[in-house]
Amino acid sequence: MSGEPFQLAPLDAAHDRTAFHSDSEPLNRYLREQVTQDIRRRVAACFVALADPSRIAGYYTLASASLLLADLPASISKKLPRYPTVPAVRMGRLAVDQAYQGQGLGGALLADALDCAARAEIVAYALLVDAKDEAAAAFYRHHGFIALPDTPRSLFLPLATVQRARNSSHTA
Repeated sequence: MSGEPFQLAPLDAAHDRTAFHSDSEPLNRYLREQVTQDIRRRVAACFVALADPSRIAGYYTLASASLLLADLPASISKKLPRYPTVPAVRMGRLAVDQAYQGQGLGGALLADALDCAARAEIVAYALLVDAKDEAAAAFYRHHGFIALPDTPRSLFLPLATVQRARNSSHTA
């Protein structure tokens, strides 16, 4: 990323949601009209990258989820307990304002979401995403996510992978 670093913070009322404009109108509308209701109802948490104290450069949301054990690749599911589902964290939305695209902010937001999920005291097996299109799916695959065999736009990354990467970077 170029320029000043972005500050990452939970979304709050001081942040200007009206100026945010990504390439996706549904993601813009969600930030303007729905996210505060989801936060208040405790169905999602929203984190923002701030270019200044109120200007949102990008955001992502996290919520609890589960993965059906049967939906995972066999090579992975055979190593997990035989429960019908495994706990996961869903990154429901990820968007970057047009003015900040091409600076690596999407990857930085994804890294923050992974770190947040991996550090949580309530454990989860993976971070789960549903890519809106093939370009989004390619973005997640580039970052190590694995497609579910029967739904290739649903991808996951085991959080143990994130833990191992964090541990190796602390020892290097």
